Amino acid sequence: MKIFDSHCHLNDTAYTRDLLPVIDRAKAAHVDAMMIVGITEPTSNRAIDIADAHPGCFASMGVHPHDAAECNEAMLSRLKKLTAHPKVKAWGETGLDFNRMYSPKEIQEKWFVRQLETADDLNLPLIFHERDSAGRFLEILTAHYAGSGCRGVVHCFSGDRRELNAYIKLGLHIGVTGIVTIESRGQDLRNLIPHIPVDRILVETDAPYLTPAPEKNKTRRNEPAFVRSVLMKVAAVLQLDPEALADITWRTTCQLFNVNSDN
Repeated sequence: MKIFDSHCHLNDTAYTRDLLPVIDRAKAAHVDAMMIVGITEPTSNRAIDIADAHPGCFASMGVHPHDAAECNEAMLSRLKKLTAHPKVKAWGETGLDFNRMYSPKEIQEKWFVRQLETADDLNLPLIFHERDSAGRFLEILTAHYAGSGCRGVVHCFSGDRRELNAYIKLGLHIGVTGIVTIESRGQDLRNLIPHIPVDRILVETDAPYLTPAPEKNKTRRNEPAFVRSVLMKVAAVLQLDPEALADITWRTTCQLFNVNSDN
């Protein structure tokens, strides 16, 4: 079994003291690949440093909607240059978050569109964040990719059936986190899983956040090794053999991020 954690933040300060053991535990759990996601310029640089030092680790560059107010053209230019590194395989995490409103709506939208344009220029798949945008995220995506299709993944999907169908129609993949393992909170997500084409499902941790069950009963900090619990729950919901699902999600994720699936 080979598992790809399609979204984690090993560049977070939560791993400053024990990054190597965290990566070792992931490998021991058959998590052979990890996408380390940038959300700011410093975390994007850190993602490259980690990916460069560890086989099976890859990096994405981007500015999270929470940090959109700090974005500017010079920053995007510097991030764009970083994508020349061979371990950089995606752009993001980018999108809209109208829940916590750390950046004003109009600023989020401006830099979301500019990052869509940047990813297009670089021919990189996108890692998307959406929360409580009341349809605006989908509206911008639909306008930008009208008739052309979009390569990317809606990270930590938490939408409804209508949104799910729209994302799939756009050509997007759906990122499933440890929420799927939580008895009450994950029920809606579990109900929607059978409506996702199996070759559009990616499994992820969003580590150090969203620790799945049963690990959440022992530790608050999530880590890539725990993505195995996400995979097992999705397999149970779909009534699929876990090894078969691991193979499908491995190849799907490798294809999306242009990673050699035979490694």
